[in-house]
Amino acid sequence: MNLSNTQLFYGLKEDEITSLLGCLNAEKRSYKKGEVILSEGSTTENSGIVLSGMVMISCCDIWGNNSILGNAAPGSIFAEVYACIPGQPLLVTVSAAEDTSILFMNVGRILTTCSNACPFHARLAQNLLTVCAHKNLQLSQRIQHTSSKSVRGRLMSYFSECAKHFGSNSFLVPYNRQQLADYLNVDRSAMCNELSKMQKDGMIEYTRNHILLKD
Repeated sequence: MNLSNTQLFYGLKEDEITSLLGCLNAEKRSYKKGEVILSEGSTTENSGIVLSGMVMISCCDIWGNNSILGNAAPGSIFAEVYACIPGQPLLVTVSAAEDTSILFMNVGRILTTCSNACPFHARLAQNLLTVCAHKNLQLSQRIQHTSSKSVRGRLMSYFSECAKHFGSNSFLVPYNRQQLADYLNVDRSAMCNELSKMQKDGMIEYTRNHILLKD
């Protein structure tokens, strides 16, 4: 993973990133599929960048109902808001959707004056603000996807967004069936039945996670 290609380190040179990683007490950790990285209710001073694999961000109510709020692919950052608010309990659980490597950093130190007077801290703070803005946009998109009262409406809203993102009517959904149902806040069986109906109606074609939107 080339960190200069990530949102957080965008516009920074390799030597600048190396210097910053020392300032941010960066540490690499690895997790097996299904392993919990950060637990709901815990606190953290560190944010993570996914170096490889995939993490899932979810929450669970007292009745055990799980909701998928999003995922983080290689290059994506997570837990940055909690890391910037010391002592704030996490409202979500972050877990490894597959074998995953994470680079943890104390991003709260971005907001303080560096003892080494690194001139690129300001750029890093700007990048962090951009990351937070993108996260707010993603949450707004999920609200939009789940605003429809019908399962088909929620599926089409999500698929439409995927097609725009990938620039193609053919794309891979980053969730399995249960995860997609949790993300859209619908029953898995009802969603699978609706997918079959949509394919029968000629609206989509799908094989596993591959979706093709028909004209």
